Amino acid sequence: MSSAEAFEGADEIRRAWLAGLAPDPTLTVSEWSDRHRILSSRGASEAGPYRTARTPFMRKIMDALSPSDPARRVVFMKAAQVGATEGGNNWIGFCMHRAPGPFLAVQPTVDMAKRLSQQRIEPLIEDSPALRELVLPSRSRDSGNTILAKRFPGGQLILAGANSAVGLRSMPARWVFCDEVDAYPGDVDGEGDPIALAEARTNSFGHRSKIFLASTPTIKGLSRIEREYELSDQQRYHVPCPECGALQWLKFERLRWEPGQPETVRYVCEHCEAEIAERHKTWMMDEANGADWFPTAADDIQAKAKAAGIVGFHISGLYSPLGWLSWEDIARDWESAQGNDAALKTMKNTVLGETWQEKGEAPDWQRLYERREGGNLGQVPDGGLVLTAGADIQRDRIEVDVWAWGRGVESWLVDHIVLEGDVARPEVWAELADLLGRTWPHASGAEMSLARLAVDTGDGMHTDAIYAWARKMGRGQVLAVKGRGGFDRSMPVDGPTYVDVTEGGRKFKRGAQLWNVSGAVFKSEFYRFLRLSRPTDEELADGVGFPAGYVHIPRGGVTAEWLKQATAEQLMTIKTRQGYQKLEWQKTRDRNEALDCRVYARAAAWLMGIDRWDEKRWAELEAQHNTGLDEAPPAGVPNRPQQQQAPRRPSNWMGGRPRGNWF
Repeated sequence: MSSAEAFEGADEIRRAWLAGLAPDPTLTVSEWSDRHRILSSRGASEAGPYRTARTPFMRKIMDALSPSDPARRVVFMKAAQVGATEGGNNWIGFCMHRAPGPFLAVQPTVDMAKRLSQQRIEPLIEDSPALRELVLPSRSRDSGNTILAKRFPGGQLILAGANSAVGLRSMPARWVFCDEVDAYPGDVDGEGDPIALAEARTNSFGHRSKIFLASTPTIKGLSRIEREYELSDQQRYHVPCPECGALQWLKFERLRWEPGQPETVRYVCEHCEAEIAERHKTWMMDEANGADWFPTAADDIQAKAKAAGIVGFHISGLYSPLGWLSWEDIARDWESAQGNDAALKTMKNTVLGETWQEKGEAPDWQRLYERREGGNLGQVPDGGLVLTAGADIQRDRIEVDVWAWGRGVESWLVDHIVLEGDVARPEVWAELADLLGRTWPHASGAEMSLARLAVDTGDGMHTDAIYAWARKMGRGQVLAVKGRGGFDRSMPVDGPTYVDVTEGGRKFKRGAQLWNVSGAVFKSEFYRFLRLSRPTDEELADGVGFPAGYVHIPRGGVTAEWLKQATAEQLMTIKTRQGYQKLEWQKTRDRNEALDCRVYARAAAWLMGIDRWDEKRWAELEAQHNTGLDEAPPAGVPNRPQQQQAPRRPSNWMGGRPRGNWF
């Protein structure tokens, strides 16, 4: 190495050392964004220079992320598509350019982290000249630029998934951005809460660190972002009325329109009752006219939040800039969602930025008993086009419910079967195997067999026997399932995982598949479906169909006991040892087999994909039944080698002399 090269290397080290000693810049994140950020058409609807004035409510949030701001924990509970992720990306760009240091950005999954990198972070770097010169192209040798890692002078950006503990403990971090935290798993790889793992990375930086938590909320009592927001000063964005000038934060309750005419929507001022047209929104949100964030938490909560360095912000879709989500769109979607709890939940979460309160009370079993329909158990009515079953294992019996499914997850109880006998003996399992070959008559005259049978493995005492039986039956028609906690509606059934099976003294490695089922999701759905109103006879005569998800219960053979079992749980809010609240389904009576069987049968139907089947698929199944092709099983049913004898069904379960204390 020449003396000139040595001098140049030493000079570079000196510059880097001096840069590390330099104080944090006084430039704020919003000022940097307006000066340097270029939005790419690859990831933004409005490409070009970033303008904080387009979403003025983001200014104070971004500035709270600036090193010069005393806040250490910034919480943003918000509606979807209001610019939160771009605000976080601006913070990433700012830190790369003006406050270099180790930065950890966490998405719900590793796949989402990769998608963020490709769709947002790479365009952020490539289209912003100030950043492009700091990060070498990924094609360069030893560039330090990969999908999940971006090296820049003085620091490195690591993108991780909340579902990977390895990514969350990969390095110390001064800056941490946790996006969509309500989608994070409750426990990651058995190492604890992913937010706590990510935040632990900042310990070595002390008061110089900062963490940004942003998310659309989900379910009340389970929402991480709501819990974090309630520990903050709970700021709301107040805007002036064009008529009286008084400040207020926008509430959905004050959005008014004529029924059936969302185009008449306007906002009514809470101070002077003036009707405000949406065209005034840009003026109202302009900080030059007085719009600003103000805390709304109680004084004691504000004092605690200030001492802890926590600031929190909430924004709804009512503040969406002109050209994005309009008040008319909100009014129209709200009207369309009436009577549909799933759609209302989406509105509350993604449009209003509020949590959804699950209805934890069980439906009234007596009302359900009175609304039973004509028909009998053992028959598949019109509309039922695929059969699944759920089996609940008890020590002295196996109880099985068979459900038929149709368009829109409409369902019919087809049969309830009790296989009595000690489940430690092979005879009862042989009867359950026989059930796989049984058929039920369809209203069209065709015969239907089971597409899937989901068997619960959660008993503990008989788990090994269940695994062995499931392995022997094969993976086409039988599903071994186990309940798990959580309200993850996007993935209510997770898996499969593979478990070892011991059979006859021989151990089979990864011999059986096990699926984890979120009973909380399917129980909430079942109770929501049971509350749906039946159309009147006049409506049915006029061609009005049953609502999506409607549950049909036949009059013939269904007793009060079955309905009591089906409504035997309720959703309760309980406190954990750490002091957090969580929602949990708890039994209100001893017997709940009918509810469990429904959950397993629904999980089997979900795994078949019936929620995603299009009209073409349903029409094919319908044509199959109507043409009497009873030799061809419905979609998803493997051909059995032979028709086996139907299992016995005790006559005293659904009728006749009751057992024990059932009535």
